[in-house]
Amino acid sequence: MNASRDTGRGSNRPNASLVRRLERVRESLRTAEATADLRQFTERRESARNLLHYLAFRRFDLRREQARLAHLGLSSLGRSESHVLYNLESVLGWLEATATGERRDRARSPGLPPERGRALLAQNARGLLGSARRGRGIRILVTLPPEAALDYALVRSLVEAGMDGARINCAHDGPEAWGQMVAHIRRAERELGRRCWVEMDLAGPKLRTGAIEPGPCVLKVRPLRDAFGHVTSPASVWFVAEASPPGGRPPRDEIVVAREWLARRRRGDRVRLNDARGAHRTLRVAARGRDHLRLEVGKTTYLTSSARILVEGADGTEDATTLGRVAPREQPLHLSVGDRLLVTALPEMCRGPRTDRRGRVTRPAQISCTLPEALAMVRCGEPIWFDDGRLGGVVRAANREQLLVEITHAAPGGGSLRADKGINLPATELVLAPITERDAEDLEFIVRNADLVGYSFVHTASDLSKLREELSRLGRPQMGIVVKVETRRAFDELPSILFAALKEPPVGIMIARGDLAIEVGYDRLAEVQEEILWLCEAAHLPAIWATQVLEGLAKSGLPSRAEVTDAAMGERAECVMLNKGPHVIEALRALDSILRRMQSHQAKKTAMLRHLQVVERFFAAPRASAPPEAPVPRGPRIRRSAVSIRSAARSPESSPPEALLAR
Repeated sequence: MNASRDTGRGSNRPNASLVRRLERVRESLRTAEATADLRQFTERRESARNLLHYLAFRRFDLRREQARLAHLGLSSLGRSESHVLYNLESVLGWLEATATGERRDRARSPGLPPERGRALLAQNARGLLGSARRGRGIRILVTLPPEAALDYALVRSLVEAGMDGARINCAHDGPEAWGQMVAHIRRAERELGRRCWVEMDLAGPKLRTGAIEPGPCVLKVRPLRDAFGHVTSPASVWFVAEASPPGGRPPRDEIVVAREWLARRRRGDRVRLNDARGAHRTLRVAARGRDHLRLEVGKTTYLTSSARILVEGADGTEDATTLGRVAPREQPLHLSVGDRLLVTALPEMCRGPRTDRRGRVTRPAQISCTLPEALAMVRCGEPIWFDDGRLGGVVRAANREQLLVEITHAAPGGGSLRADKGINLPATELVLAPITERDAEDLEFIVRNADLVGYSFVHTASDLSKLREELSRLGRPQMGIVVKVETRRAFDELPSILFAALKEPPVGIMIARGDLAIEVGYDRLAEVQEEILWLCEAAHLPAIWATQVLEGLAKSGLPSRAEVTDAAMGERAECVMLNKGPHVIEALRALDSILRRMQSHQAKKTAMLRHLQVVERFFAAPRASAPPEAPVPRGPRIRRSAVSIRSAARSPESSPPEALLAR
């Protein structure tokens, strides 16, 4: 047998080197498995084994071999994430059969078969995210806006339009608002008979800008308009009763009014006033609750304290009152390329630059940060980014108390920096507690009310263990966790994090592309998100495609072509996340439609050969429309070809492993 096999290979020399190369790859997979203890993964041992195989597999550059395999009409090994060894063994079996004339039994392959790999991924996705909707295998997660605490109709509409999960960001609002959101979701579930799980994100050790000195007490509200100036969505403002608790309401979009006046209002009432500029405005009551009203206006309006407002009754009587307190306007810092900025550890209000009589800057603008201990870890020359990358700079001087930053990246004409905006230090080795004191307090609410906890700013596998310890202490050791990969370090440590996740109850990975793009660089984001998807599939763990999905549509009502394509790419994950916006319901419906359509064309990296209607139009076209170099047969043949196509479409057809695992 060996002699004939060797002879066969010798007689098929073009493939001999290919076989030797793939045998080396297979031996690497076996060596990795032999040196690792997989017993610790118990019921997820198959997935840990496949992930280990995939990591060993991707140590090789197989691009040349892929081209040769494709030329032979065999699998190019490019779609083997969930079943690496099986696919490799199958290809080697076919090559041996070609060389020796003997066909090896593929059923004997020691690898995980593809149907088993897909089943494990689907099982883990259901365990974490619940069952998908009929006709759409991808779940949709929606970030709830603050209004969801007050507006039940909004929450019900989201569940009805296709929201499978609701995300509550604990970096904003508070327990009262969160509780109202959860109550609205549970009520919508009961009324609609649909499951909607709740994920609550821990704020985590997020570095943000500090407070900015407030401006004048005036509230500007303006509607959204399209490119032609037509109103696409009216502006909203909240009137709240004097003694009502403020939790859960947008602080800059609410005004206090007399409780008695508010109690007399009904939906559809027209509220008239003269705004701060003396402009006549009419606001319509769009929604009401026990202690609040939501009003809409179709023109830009400036509201100040003590302004007189009135509703005129059918009999001509006027019901008037005055506006109470109005939150002061935010005063952002305006920064341009070349400007300098002090980031300080002191809890001081932000202030603008100080200049002399000639207009020269004698002291740069200053802003504090929410994690002052992080400044001690920053070094000169390291990059720093603000507000999701809208402003960027380089640290020119650093000590434990402040950083001197030169702005090197800003929009033409400069950009604005506001309070509570993210600060990213992609080149700085930050050593911060993964669970802050605030997170520990929020977890007590989360374990009582949510289905999943979102874990922000995870850096290592040990971070995952710390959260599981906290959940055990609070009585929910089996609670599902969504690990957010949003830093360069988390991406670098992702294999170790995935192995740690395979030892735990339900865990999924969120590709948090906002911070991640800043951390790894926008030019690398596309390849990084691909690698995360591949690694998750190899581990049979669900992935969530997040950040800026259909953001233009959600915020302005007008999607871009690029973001529609991006949303379609989300079909390769097990869940896609939408962020909040005035048009979030429209965005949700559009995303639901996109995912349903793409599902019949794409499954992970595999193109699905679904029947295409466009080819029917070609074959059914008259002869004159055919290209001259490919004349169309006469009518009857064309019709028979089209029928046969329809009938066919309907027919079924680098580190050693032990060190990696121990991290």
